[in-house]
Amino acid sequence: MKTVLVTGGARGLGKEIVTAMHDKGFNVVINYNKSKAAAEELVQQFGEDKALAYQADVTNREAVDEMVKAAVDQFGSIDVVVNNALIGFKFDPSTQKSFKDLSWEDYAQQIDGTMKASFNVSQSVINQFIEQQDGAIISIGTNLFQNPVVPYHEYTSAKAGLLGMMRNIASELGQHGIRANMVSGGLLKTTDASSVTTPEVFELIANSTPLRKVTTPTDVANMVAYLASDEAKGVTGQNITVDGGLTMN
Repeated sequence: MKTVLVTGGARGLGKEIVTAMHDKGFNVVINYNKSKAAAEELVQQFGEDKALAYQADVTNREAVDEMVKAAVDQFGSIDVVVNNALIGFKFDPSTQKSFKDLSWEDYAQQIDGTMKASFNVSQSVINQFIEQQDGAIISIGTNLFQNPVVPYHEYTSAKAGLLGMMRNIASELGQHGIRANMVSGGLLKTTDASSVTTPEVFELIANSTPLRKVTTPTDVANMVAYLASDEAKGVTGQNITVDGGLTMN
């Protein structure tokens, strides 16, 4: 049985991903930072033989390495990592700073929370993936690459950098059977990050998409589960957008 590590896996989109992966037969490692009760509730739901909750700040490499070791000790290996954790950001157009008012510290927080965290987790498992000659890295992106309807400058820039990281990993390490992809959702209804989004904004998005619906966390989680599966063995280096057709590549 394969094992997946999902960062930020206790709530919101992360919880949906963990659930989808469990339903596909994976052991799940549920990384969390502060959501201990939510993570442990999932372990009780899935069973301690199939799930592990582990607290780690994924921007801390030592903590990440300890988490990976604990997961391998329990399940024997890690086969898939999902870089999902979102640190310190809300999708609130009313409070988003204009570019002229941003500081580099605003960018640095998102770069660390997105790119450094994903770097730590991906690199921590990469030697194991090379030894196994198999492994998948899936990172969560955003459709704001294609359609910056709200200029969330620092968030989108960090996610763009993460896509570059995934494609370089895919290019270099594909020879070892390692795949790296990104799944970019639209504004999701509803997660903690989108909890401040008004009904009017959700309605506008729904009316703008060919499917006439707002993307749900389950929509994105299902794509992640597909990319983690053997059915997606031929897919790497891709940014797959799940937003009801709002953006088309």
